[in-house]
Parts: sequence; C-alpha cells; structure tokens
Amino acid sequence: MQKIPYGKQQISDTDIQAVVDVLRSDFLTQGPVVPAFEAAVAKHCHARHGVAVSNATAGLHLACLTLGLGPGDLLWTSAITFVASANCALYCGAQVDFVDIDARTFNMCPIELEKKLVAAERLGRLPKIVVPVHMCGQPCDMQAIHALSLKYGFKIIEDASHAIGARYQGEPVGNGRYSDLTVFSFHPVKIITTGEGGMVLCNKDEYAQSLNRLRSHGISGDPRELQDRPVDEIWNYQQLQLGFNYRMTEMQAALGLSQLKQLDAFVIKRHALATVYDKALQDLPVITPWQHPDSYSSYHLYAVQVPQTEDGPSQRQVYEAMHQADIKVNLHYIPVYLHPFYAAMGFKRGYCPKAEAYFKQAISIPMFAGITAEQQQRVVKTLHQCLEPIFHGD
Repeated sequence: MQKIPYGKQQISDTDIQAVVDVLRSDFLTQGPVVPAFEAAVAKHCHARHGVAVSNATAGLHLACLTLGLGPGDLLWTSAITFVASANCALYCGAQVDFVDIDARTFNMCPIELEKKLVAAERLGRLPKIVVPVHMCGQPCDMQAIHALSLKYGFKIIEDASHAIGARYQGEPVGNGRYSDLTVFSFHPVKIITTGEGGMVLCNKDEYAQSLNRLRSHGISGDPRELQDRPVDEIWNYQQLQLGFNYRMTEMQAALGLSQLKQLDAFVIKRHALATVYDKALQDLPVITPWQHPDSYSSYHLYAVQVPQTEDGPSQRQVYEAMHQADIKVNLHYIPVYLHPFYAAMGFKRGYCPKAEAYFKQAISIPMFAGITAEQQQRVVKTLHQCLEPIFHGD
C-alpha cells in the first residue's frame, strides 16, 4: 500500500522547465531570476521589499540582526513552533523566552503575552523582539500584538513560515501593517517550494539594505556605501560587517517564481481538503481546527486533537495506528522549551500549560495540494477505524 505523507510538494512540468531554462542560462547564482522572484513575492504580499535567503531559519537570523538583537537582549516567541523561531535569538547571543498559546488557534495568545509583559516591565526585562508564529497557516491576532508593541516598545518579526497565501483582516500576510519584518519558508512541505529557501519581507529601505548585505558576507558593492580607499587602487566591493552566505540560487528562484503562479490555486485546494476533513470528522471524538473569522488560513497543516479520556484511544495509539496503515501523520510541535537543549537552560514542564495540553493531543494529518480524493478518504476511513468503536461504545 502506498504511503501517504503528511505533506508533499507538487511539481508541474512547467516548474521543471523553469529550472531547466536557468540551468541552460548564463547564471546559476546571483543572476536576474532571484530579484524577479523577490519582486513577485513582495508584490503579491503588498510589501515594498523581498529578500530571498537560503532557508527561513536564515531569514529569521538575519531579521533579528537587522533589528539589532544581541547579547543582553530578549526575544519572545510562541511555545508551539519549530525550534528555529527560538534558535534565531541564540544565534545573535540573545536570550529567549516563550509565550503560551490560544487553545483554539494554537497561536501566541495576546492575553498571555500581555500578562507576561506586565510582569517583565516590573522586572525591567522586556523583550526587544517578539516573534508570533502563524501556526498551521492561520494568522495570529496581529492587531492585538501590534498594539502591545506600541505600549511596551518591542519590534515584531512574523514567522510566517506556514502562511504564504494566508490573509489577515482581508490583506495578505507579509504586508507589514502590524510588524517590522515577515519571514516565509519554501521548504518542500510548505505551500510553495524552492526546494530549500525562504524570504524576508519588509517596508523599510534600511531593513532591506541590511538584509541584502548580511545574506552575502556583509559585503556591499554599492558606491554610495563604500568607505574611503586609495585613489590608485581598484575597490569595487567592501566587507562592511560580518555577514553570512545565505543566498538563494537561480534554480531555486526559478522554481519559486513558477510555483508562485499556482499559489492561490494551491491554497484554494487546501481549503477544499479542510472542508472535507471538517465534515468527515465532525462525528468523531476529535477536535478539528477552529478558524478565526479575521483570518484566511493557508492550511499548511491540518492538526486534529485527540482528547485524553479514560475509555478512548490515546494520542499515541492513534498516531501509531495511522503509521501502521502507512499514513505518516506527524506532531507539530513539541513545546520548544521541553527539548533537552532548552530544558538545560532551566525551563520546566508546566511553563506554558495550554501549549503542553495541545501537544499531548495534537496530530497533523495529511494536507497537501496533490493529495487525491482516494488518499484523503483513506485517511478519513483509518481515523474512523481508530476512533469509532470507542465512540459508539462497541
């Protein structure tokens, strides 16, 4: 029986041809396609600037550096996210802390954030940066988080790794209305892919200038930025700061540019798949994802929750039964602070109760634009087989 992954890229002949065209061109890196991809994503998201990078982790790192994060500073992020949302702080020599989630959206809870900010202000330990994560593709309550940023003085980086194609209050995620920078991921399981890759969007020229320089070794060839040099020597570039090699290749950008043309169709398909799941699972003892009326999710993930009951199957039992049926469900995510690396910093169980409750119940079931109706029905049937006997008291 064919395995069904929880997520998978969908590559067309047109995508393949776009990459082949670049392979036959004069540039494999630092050519014209990367800027074209950056401009197209920025336009799609109503942002002024897009800066392509090797992956979203690199994007988060550069976003933090661009906002001046460093030793002695604090970054706060959601307890439920991939570790990269927190690791970016440590790369900069800063410290990291975690905010509990809203139990309905799985996103950073503005109420919990405000409680934590009130306490931190008394201690003189306010964060320099807050990183809300658009979990599963559903946008956070960015208006509320932004209002808190104005009161408490922190900058905002949207970790929108799950959320290209999503909308908040009718506007595309990435427009920067309620944040300083937004980071997208183009990993193969995401909405569109460049293989590996990411992009940072912003509206300030100085942020874009910093991101562009940092992603390429801290080097600039802009005559306006070059510092004094001997008139009898040729200097067509200078390293102005310590940077990194976080560039995207032309092949990746060509794939991304081709995939971007299909973005709206991919998201529409994911919504259709979610509707099928919503209806098919409504009579089972699982909690299906709730969608906030202000948001239009990209549906990167479809996470169901298996409530812990005395007579029902456990999350582990459902997870293992699905895997035995070659349906590769997944966990998104383990609370970051429970990982051994972070636990060694002193974080303990019970730190973010709602995040831990979610973790003990959640399972991500297959969600990708290329899943067939037959495959989706197999997922549904297998879930019914796992849960119906208990539900009906058989």
